[in-house]
Amino acid sequence: MSRVYNFSAGPAVLPEEVLREAAEEMLDYRGTGMSVMEMSHRSKDFQNMIDEAEADLRELMNIPDNYEVLFLQGGASQQFAMIPMNLMKNGTADYIVTGQWAKKAAQEAEKYGKVNIIASSADKTFSYIPDVSDLPVSEDADYVYICENNTIYGTKYKELPDTKGKILVADVSSCFLSEPHDVEKYGVIYGGVQKNIGPAGTVIVIIRKDLITDQVLPGTPTMLKYKTHADAGSLYNTPPAYGIYICGKVFKWLKKRGGLTAMKEHNEKKAKILYDYLDNSKMFQGTVVKKDRSLMNVPFIIGDKELEAKFVKEAEAAGLVSLKGHRTVGGMRASIYNAMPIEGVEALTAFMKKFEEENL
Repeated sequence: MSRVYNFSAGPAVLPEEVLREAAEEMLDYRGTGMSVMEMSHRSKDFQNMIDEAEADLRELMNIPDNYEVLFLQGGASQQFAMIPMNLMKNGTADYIVTGQWAKKAAQEAEKYGKVNIIASSADKTFSYIPDVSDLPVSEDADYVYICENNTIYGTKYKELPDTKGKILVADVSSCFLSEPHDVEKYGVIYGGVQKNIGPAGTVIVIIRKDLITDQVLPGTPTMLKYKTHADAGSLYNTPPAYGIYICGKVFKWLKKRGGLTAMKEHNEKKAKILYDYLDNSKMFQGTVVKKDRSLMNVPFIIGDKELEAKFVKEAEAAGLVSLKGHRTVGGMRASIYNAMPIEGVEALTAFMKKFEEENL
């Protein structure tokens, strides 16, 4: 069977070039006579691999020296607990809730201290990003938390909130490396890699070094202290070795493609094809306020559940897979991450046009 166009929200499409390289090295990584999956994480070859991956990521994101890069496990969801455990010195944090993942992060943080929801778009099913230019930031807040791109609802912050001097913490799982980030604007920027960078099982945390201390909440497990991992260069225990290996290959692929500025241009071009079609369609419609649209996740509806089910089924038969919307919102969603080629989006819009002509 030939490759399909995979619009899954995560685990998601990876660059074909990277998959082919990994396949070639499956039995013998760089003359070691073994697979990366079999290699000791204490070996020189693995150390070189993780060092190279970190150096490439630092170059891509222009990460300053006063930030630590950690390759961890537990996905983004484990960070929902790690962040308050490590950062809640005053026992208070401000959260902006723009979707399910920010909501879950806030609920988790409530176990460890006082959580203030200082803005939310729940009133309109998270279909927009609230005005974050002048928020009631709490005087004693240890940090302000956002989920920068909302995978389920297809919204994206175009401007970061004014945190009034407080540390900004951002979950960037579904927009990681899709465009340049000014790392210095964040105290912590993190994301699960299974959407835009690599296989499930790895989370990358970029954290300002002064935030990594022994002053954590009482009872914080050793494995959930940033200091544990920073002191050990992400090798305190066996890391997600194969995941880091693939991430490293994706970093090189991104560098070859011209870096994050070039990637943003490519992603804008790709998203425009789909959004332009949605804006002119008589059958399909987007669900997000235009100015807050994500370049990565595009939810859309027909408004007829039977027709939507028919669309998803026929699209799959045409090699356009994983278009069903998240179970909490229904409809459809096309995730068009970095590795989705422009041809995939063109094939999707051509199919939508045909479906519209046949079913309207």
